[in-house]
This record gives sequence, structure tokens and C-alpha cells, in this order.
Amino acid sequence: MARDRDERRGPRLDQPMERGLNLRPTVNDEAVGRLSERIARFLGSWRFIGYMTAFIAFWIVLNVSPWHVDAYPFIFLTFLLSLQASYAAPLILLAQNRQADRDRIQYNEDRARTERLIADTEYLMREIASLRVALGEVATRDYLRSELRDLIDDLDEREFKGKKQKKAKAVAYDDAEASVTDAVPADPPASGA
Repeated sequence: MARDRDERRGPRLDQPMERGLNLRPTVNDEAVGRLSERIARFLGSWRFIGYMTAFIAFWIVLNVSPWHVDAYPFIFLTFLLSLQASYAAPLILLAQNRQADRDRIQYNEDRARTERLIADTEYLMREIASLRVALGEVATRDYLRSELRDLIDDLDEREFKGKKQKKAKAVAYDDAEASVTDAVPADPPASGA
């Protein structure tokens, strides 16, 4: 828009004027590229194949009939097909070059995005490592669970040992009581009768 305004006013006084006339034609590369892509896209379509087949069939029927257009059998058709191919090939190559340029740009953008993601990931890894170091010996949930399990196992062992010792004492007490009763006769012996 600013360029249009400058062109309407005429040449600017703060910039040097161009010397001589430029007789070379200028071409808008973007417009030519878009046109070549459209043509290449059309040449690669089924619609074009159908049109080309219909044209060739029509040409053959016309030249076999008495109203033939081509004085020599199908020489002009060969010329037309060669002419079409000579224009189609460079247009297709232009379209492929533009696609290759777009692919290259996309590749560079993807590469830059991947590098940023890797840098972000490394930063987050360093931050997590620093948080772990800062936390140090702070008890985590998994640590507390493992300690509680160990305590429960120790209590279960003590309880099991305690029951075992009580049972052993009870058996020993029963054995001691039995030995005391065995040593003392239940009935005193009768004396002198």
C-alpha cells in the first residue's frame, strides 16, 4: 500500500534516480510459479487425460474421413503432441522446484522447532533435577509407604514371636505345674493303721 502511494507521488527526492531505461521485461516469479503449478496440476489430472484422449480420437476420426485436415497421415497430430510436451515438461519442472523449495522451508522450520523442543526438554530436566536436589531427604509418598510396610512387618514379627513365646511359656507352665503335681501325692498315705 505504501508502495502504491509512493508511485502515485512520483520519484522521491531523498533517493537517487535510476539511470537509464530498463528494457528488460520483468516477471513476477510468484505469479509465474503459481500459474505453472496450476497447469502442472491440471496436466496430472484424469480430466486432462480424458480431454487429450477425446482430442486424439476426434483427430483420428477426422483424418480418416474424407474431410481430413492433415495432408500427411497424422504428421500434424505428432507436431501438436510434441509441442504440448515441450511446454508441459518445463512447467512441471517449475512446479516441482517450487514444491522442493516449500519442502526445504518446511524441513528447516521442523528442524528449528525440534531444536527448541529439545532445548525446552533439557531445561525441564535440569529444573527437575535441581528440585530433587533441593528436596534432598524430604520424605516422598513412596518412601513413607515403604517405611510403613517395614514397620508393619516388624510389628507382625514381634507379635508372632510374642505369641510363640507365650505359647512356649504356657506349655512350660503347664509342664511345671504337672511336675509339681507329680511330686506331691494327691492323697496322703495312711499312717499306721
